Amino acid sequence: MHAQGRSAGLGLALLSALAFGGSGVAAKPLIEAGLDPLHVVWLRVAGAALVMLPVAWRHRDLVLRRPVLLLGFGLLAVAGVQACYFAAISRIPVGVALLVEYLAPALVLGWVRFVQRRPVTRAAAVGVVLAVGGLACVVEVWSGLSFDVVGLLLALGAACCQVGYFVLSDQGGDGEDAADPLGVIAYGLIVGAVLLTIVARPWGMDWQVLGGDAVMNGSSVPAWLLLGWIVLIATVIAYVTGVVSVRMLSPQVAGVVACLEAVIATVLAWVLLGEHLSAPQIIGGGVVLFGAFIAQSSTPKAPPSSSGPVAGGSGDGTTVLQVGSAAA
Repeated sequence: MHAQGRSAGLGLALLSALAFGGSGVAAKPLIEAGLDPLHVVWLRVAGAALVMLPVAWRHRDLVLRRPVLLLGFGLLAVAGVQACYFAAISRIPVGVALLVEYLAPALVLGWVRFVQRRPVTRAAAVGVVLAVGGLACVVEVWSGLSFDVVGLLLALGAACCQVGYFVLSDQGGDGEDAADPLGVIAYGLIVGAVLLTIVARPWGMDWQVLGGDAVMNGSSVPAWLLLGWIVLIATVIAYVTGVVSVRMLSPQVAGVVACLEAVIATVLAWVLLGEHLSAPQIIGGGVVLFGAFIAQSSTPKAPPSSSGPVAGGSGDGTTVLQVGSAAA
C-alpha cells in the first residue's frame, strides 16, 4: 500500500512539474499576439482565483487567523513572481527565464546565513557557487551579456520574490496554528488578482486578442485555448497536484521532482516555440539546476528546534508550499 501511495505521489509531482513548466510556453504566444505581459498574468491569476473560490470559502477562517501571511503570499508568491516571470519571457527565452528563477533556493540560503544568522553546510555553499557559475554560462557572459539585460533582471526579480515565497511558506506551516496550504493558495490567488487588477488595469486590455488566434512556432492556435491551459492546467491543477504530492512523498523527493519544471519548460519551449539554446547554455542550465538542488536540500547546521525555509525539510507544512514554484 505504501509503495502504491509513493508511486501515485511521484505521478502527481511529475504532473505538477509538467503543468507549471508549460505556463510560459502557452503565455508567450499570447504576449506576441498583442497582450501585455501583465494582462496575461492578470488573466491567469484572476481566472484561477475564480476557480478556487469554493476552496477559499471553505477556509474563510484564515482571513482572521493569518491575514499577514495571506497578503504576503499574494503579493510575492502570486503577483510578484508571475508578473516578473511573464515580463521576463517577453524579452528572453522561456527556458532562460525559468532557469534564472531557479536561483531562488540559493538566495534562500543567503537569507538563512546572513539575515537569520544561521550556519549553513559546506555542500549548500557549493550549491550556490555552482548555481551562479551555471547562470554565467546560461547568459553567456563571455559574449558581452548577449541576452536582454532588462529581461534578465526581471527573471532575477522573480527569483527574489520566490525567496519571500519560501520564507512565508515556512512561517505559515509551523505550529498548532498552521495554515492549510490549499487555503493559503486560494487566498493568495485572490489577493494576487486584486493587486494585479490595480497594476495591470485590465479594462485597457485588447480583449479582441482572446477571440482570435495566436502563433506558436508557425502554427495558429486559438487564444482562448492557450488561456484555458494557463488558468486550469498551469495554475489550478499545477498547484493542487503539487500540494497533494508533497503529502504523499517526503519533502526531499517532491523537491527533486519539482526541479524538473525548468527542464520541462526548456524542452517545451524548444519543441513548441523553436527557442534553441546553445550547448554552453544547456550545460549551464544543468549546472544551475544541480546547484539549486544542493542549496535547497542541504540541511543547515542549526539546532533541531529551530526552523527556517530550508531547515531539514522535515516539517509537513514548511515544504508543502515549496513544490510547484509559483513562479511559473
